[in-house]
Order: sequence, then structure tokens, then C-alpha cells
Amino acid sequence: MRRLPRSPLFITAEYLLAILLVGLITGVLHSLRDMLNVEIVIVLYLLPVIISTLLWGLGPGIVAALTAFFAFNYFFIEPRFTLLVQRPQDLLVLAVFLATAVVLSQLLSRTRTALSAARQREHEALRLYEFSLALTGPQTDQSIARTIAQYTVEALQADRVEVFVEASGDQSPSRVCLPADHAQRVAPDRSPTALAPLLTARGLQGEIRVWLERAALTAAEDRVLKTFATQGALAVERSQLARSETRALVAEESDQLKTALLSSVSHELRTPLATIKAAVTSLRSGAIDRQSAARDELLETIEEETDQLNVLVGNLLDMSRIEAGVLKPRRAWNDLEEIISAAVARLKQASRRHRLQIAVPDDLPLVPVDFVQLQQVFINLISNSLKYAPAGTAIRAEAQQRNREVVARVINQGPPVPEEQLDRIFDKFYRAKATDRVTGTGLGLSICKGIVEAHGGRIWAENLIDGLAFNFTLPLDVKEMPPLKKIARDA
Repeated sequence: MRRLPRSPLFITAEYLLAILLVGLITGVLHSLRDMLNVEIVIVLYLLPVIISTLLWGLGPGIVAALTAFFAFNYFFIEPRFTLLVQRPQDLLVLAVFLATAVVLSQLLSRTRTALSAARQREHEALRLYEFSLALTGPQTDQSIARTIAQYTVEALQADRVEVFVEASGDQSPSRVCLPADHAQRVAPDRSPTALAPLLTARGLQGEIRVWLERAALTAAEDRVLKTFATQGALAVERSQLARSETRALVAEESDQLKTALLSSVSHELRTPLATIKAAVTSLRSGAIDRQSAARDELLETIEEETDQLNVLVGNLLDMSRIEAGVLKPRRAWNDLEEIISAAVARLKQASRRHRLQIAVPDDLPLVPVDFVQLQQVFINLISNSLKYAPAGTAIRAEAQQRNREVVARVINQGPPVPEEQLDRIFDKFYRAKATDRVTGTGLGLSICKGIVEAHGGRIWAENLIDGLAFNFTLPLDVKEMPPLKKIARDA
């Protein structure tokens, strides 16, 4: 961005080169003096003026013009080899030549300066465009500060740049110092050359500090630094607004989930509690004989509703573990048929109006799973099937090996689920069927998804010709589990 300062020796060399260039042209023209007329000589003497101005600026161009003026007078105006002028027309020619050379050098110098300024503005615009692109997209305050520091160092060729961003919300203060070898310094060796505040509508958000070898910035550099500060402040403000919006959305979603959970759970708790209360009241009234069938029926009702409450509370606990990320399977090599049989036994009372079938081949290998968690998966899938499948129909649990995984299925003869809802039925609180016909919290299938994915598998639903199937996979190769053959050999 900035041009390095030129030493006096370098500037002197430019003037000497301009004089030397005129001397070379003079040597060539003097050797050809018999072949050239005065008009051509005048035009050719303008060449070193043009070249000197374009290469080294106005000063060397003026020196070249004066040197060419005296050389033209000395070598080509009668009497030669003297600066005397005898004829008035020769004096006029010399004056016109000098005026033309000086004006030409000034015009070329202005053109050179304008071209340099245009290139500088183009470079500046490109740099600002790249800087704006670097600040797009979601970023943290630390990454924004690093981007500002990197582009400031490159644009200003600074010895050191430090960017500080104030703390906001859950973001701690951010400080970036470049180049990296300056980061360990407790305090700068000297005061910064320039400061640029990061100001937004919310107030001061930070500051850019720049150290240079020179005492001050040029006008162009100051303009670039202020633009970087403005764009950086806007990026910090966007980041803060994005975080605020995210927190607001999370809070809103959390409130919605709490509302849905309270509504669903309160409804689910009220029914079994009312049933248990009515049954206990009847038993305590003494109107029912202890040996009668009515008493056994009431006790069975209390047992069923208590189991229902236990399942509801268990689902709530499982969901809280899944959302907290603490649901870690305690893997062991288990027989899948034993897991399914245990789940079916738990649902014996609830499945009185259906036929539960188990189809697991004898050669199915053991699976590395958490027995209790996988049992809960089958309980939830079968319970869901019991709610929607017509009474008297069969609910079938089966499994088979496919490559290095086991595919388990729970099939029922319930109504199909619309294709666009097949993926959503595993979301929390989502109910694909009318809630006035079937009760539930909408957590069962979501818990199944969390448990299966914690085991490294996947779960999905599909419509069949005569019902609905829940499918999930269980990998047989788990890194933290010892090979099954080794366990058998050690045993």
C-alpha cells in the first residue's frame, strides 16, 4: 500500500541518470548532424525529457529539459560549441524548445501521478473488497479480530497491529496481536502510530492499534484504516446480533418444548392417576369382598396404570439423558432374542388384545449392545404398534444379519403414515395420528432414535402393503468391544 521512502542518494542518482540520458542522445545526434536538420533534432531532444519524466518524475524531467536546452544550443546552434546566439530566430527556437520541454514534462508528470493514484485506488478498492468478503458469514469475535489484524498488517505494511474487541454476552474479550512474535509482549515498546476505534450504534466495541516505522500515516493509509475499523465494527455488531438472535430462538424453542411437555405429561398423568385413585377408593370403601373377582380386577387395573406411569417417567428420564448427551451404552455381547423376549414379557398385560410374535434365526450372532437400553427400544416400538394396530392383529419382532450389522424390525398392521411424515415421527412430541384417538407424549420414538444412534445405528419407518414397519440397524463391529471369538476362547 505505502511506498518506501527514497534515500537522498537514490534521488541524486535519478537526476544523474536524466542528465546521462540527454548526453547519450546528444552523442548520437552529434554523430549524425550532417544527416539531420534542426527540426528533427528538436523533436529527438524531447525523447530524454519524456523518458526521464515517466521513469523518475517531474524533477528529473525538468533537469532533462534544461540539459537538452543547453546541449541543443551548444552543439547545434550557430556558432557551435558556444552558448552564444547570433540570430533572433535561433533564440526563438531555443525558447520554444525549452517551453515545450518544460510543459511536456509537467503534463507527463501529472499523467504519471494520476495513473499512480488510480492504481492505488484500484488496489485499495480490491483490498477493501477482499476484507469485506473475509468478514462475511457467521464468525466469533476472536476470528473477526484476527481478520482485521491480518488485513491491516498487509495493507499498511505495519510493524505491529493489535486488535481488541470488548466482551459481550457470553463472549469473553478478544485480543489479537500480529505479527505473532509480538504476542508475548506485555506492553508495546512505544506508543502506537495510529488508533482506530471500533464504533457501532451500541457504542465502543474495541480498537485497532497500529505501529509503523514512520511517524504518521499517509492520507490513503488513514482512509484504509478507518474503513477497516468501520467494516470490522459492523462485523462485530452482526456477530453480537446473531448470537442474541440464536439465544432468543433457543429460549423460545425451550419455552415451546416446556409448554408441550407440561401439557402432554399433565394429560398423561391425569388419566392413570384418576384410575388408580378410583380403584383405591373402591377397595378402601369395604363394599367389595376380598375374595371377589371385582377386587382382583381393581388390583390388576392399579398394576397396569402404575406400569404406565413408570413407562412415562422412564421416557422422560431417557429423553433428558439423550438431550444432555450423557446416554452412554454399557455394551456387552447379548442375545437379541433374549432382549426381545424380555420386552414382550414387560408388555404382557398391555398386549392382551394382540398377538406378539418373535422371529429371530438361531444363527444370528450376539450383538454388542446395552441390554436395558435396547430392551427399551423394543418396548417403545411395540407399545407404539399396540396403540395403532387393530385389536386381534399380530405384531411381529424380527431380526437378521446383513453384512457386518444386524437389522431389526417391528411390524404391525396399523394404518400407513403419510410419506412426508415418515421421517418426522421420530421428532420429539410429533404425533402423526389424531391425539383424540390415541394418547401419548410423543417421546417414545424419539427415545428409540436417540438410543439407536448412541449405539452407532440408524432407525427409520416404512409403509408396507398391510401395515407399518419400524427398522433399525446395530453394528457388529465396535472398537471398544473385544472380538466375540476372543471372549469365547478365553472362556
